[in-house]
Amino acid sequence: MARQVPTLELLFVVVVPYLAAQPPVARQNQHERIWVVVLVIGRGTPEDPRRPAYVPGPPARGSAPEPDGIVGFTAHISDDGRFAPVEFVARDRVAFREILADTRAEVKVFEKGKARPEDIEQEFRKHKRDFSFERMGVTLP
Repeated sequence: MARQVPTLELLFVVVVPYLAAQPPVARQNQHERIWVVVLVIGRGTPEDPRRPAYVPGPPARGSAPEPDGIVGFTAHISDDGRFAPVEFVARDRVAFREILADTRAEVKVFEKGKARPEDIEQEFRKHKRDFSFERMGVTLP
């Protein structure tokens, strides 16, 4: 019987911390996220490619990406080629200050925790008829 007590103690030492461990954070809850309808900009040349507004360009050769800027995005060009529904991801909301300050009527911003997925999807479908969060690879708010 005395031999079983150390085994039981060992079981508690190994298993209990594992069971009490916090689960990993879901991908859609990591970082700051906004969903935006933006204009497509650029002339379509190698020096000025067509792209959604506010999408960061590649970092200069030999330099690292801006850690306080936008760290990721997912975009599709609209059916008419003039707009793009985009999900922007940043470590800090400050990276979105320029986008959030854009008051043009064509730019529609939806913030994580403030917008309903149905509202975002409805607005995105005005520009991309077959839009769905699943096909876009976007994580829902």
